[in-house]
Amino acid sequence: MNIKKIFSNNQDWIAEKLKTDKDYFKNLSKGQNPEYLYIGCSDSRVTAEELMGVQPGDVFVFRNIANMVPNTDLSAMSIINYAVSHLKVNHIVVCGHYYCTGVKAAMQPADLGILNPWLRNIRDVYRLHKHELDSIADTEEKYKRLIELNVQEQCVNVIKTSDVQKAYKERQIAVHGWVFDVHSGKLIDLKIDFDKILKDIMEIYRII
Repeated sequence: MNIKKIFSNNQDWIAEKLKTDKDYFKNLSKGQNPEYLYIGCSDSRVTAEELMGVQPGDVFVFRNIANMVPNTDLSAMSIINYAVSHLKVNHIVVCGHYYCTGVKAAMQPADLGILNPWLRNIRDVYRLHKHELDSIADTEEKYKRLIELNVQEQCVNVIKTSDVQKAYKERQIAVHGWVFDVHSGKLIDLKIDFDKILKDIMEIYRII
């Protein structure tokens, strides 16, 4: 797309918003009070607002390669802190997507330079669930399951943070694991049983 077209689109968007609400931008500038923190993949095909059908101000969005939440990533930790402790969101969503090239790249025997340490986090997810994944014969189905398990492990990483543990005690903040199916457009709730997953290990990670 031509850069000039983007600015033209912006003017059309402004006109469309003002046509339905002359105070739209005046109200938008007053601040934000989102209900959700959305942690998703940077893939250009997967945009949070579109797939959720929400408006500006409804969702606080953070995206990176393969929707990761490593505790060593200050950007991810800062986002969680700000969204949970300052914006007071009540829901945190980690959303992966099928056919994620980041997950696929992580499982290839190739030196990807600066991406190596980042993608190693996905290899660690595979290691944790190696028995289940190795039992899946179909390669595509194996990648799809790894994408789901990666979402699960990133949700667990979210729950490990002190901000989320404190918010859970204060207001029962909820964590959700979703997957977006690029082929069908469907948003899928993985319905992860965190109580079961964390039953034997939460005492190790409990901070608050």
